[in-house]
Amino acid sequence: MKKLDEAAFRKTCGSSGMIRVKINEGPPFDFWPYVEAIPEEDFDGYDCGEGRVEWVWRSEDARFEHILINTVDDVNVFMGVVLDRIHSVVVGHRLLDLNTEYGVTGDEPRRPNKSQHPTT
Repeated sequence: MKKLDEAAFRKTCGSSGMIRVKINEGPPFDFWPYVEAIPEEDFDGYDCGEGRVEWVWRSEDARFEHILINTVDDVNVFMGVVLDRIHSVVVGHRLLDLNTEYGVTGDEPRRPNKSQHPTT
């Protein structure tokens, strides 16, 4: 388990940024055993128990993939899991709080229930 700091996480973004990946592509390998082993304290009290993923980003060189696992607590907080697609290993993880890290705000911080959530 490697908890990534901001610098290590950003290093996997590449110099040209990230490209959004369609969810229906599926992951390059099974990373869920890694997620299940992340220490509870690394979630900082957030709940990612639904295992729902709506955002996946890939570096332009296609080496790294960022899987953002939704929290049930806040639409702007995710457990980011970084995959190395070339070596088929998990690089590490980082709790991403877009509210504090990037100043993202919204009128409704709570995630809508599934009946209100649009499907993609």
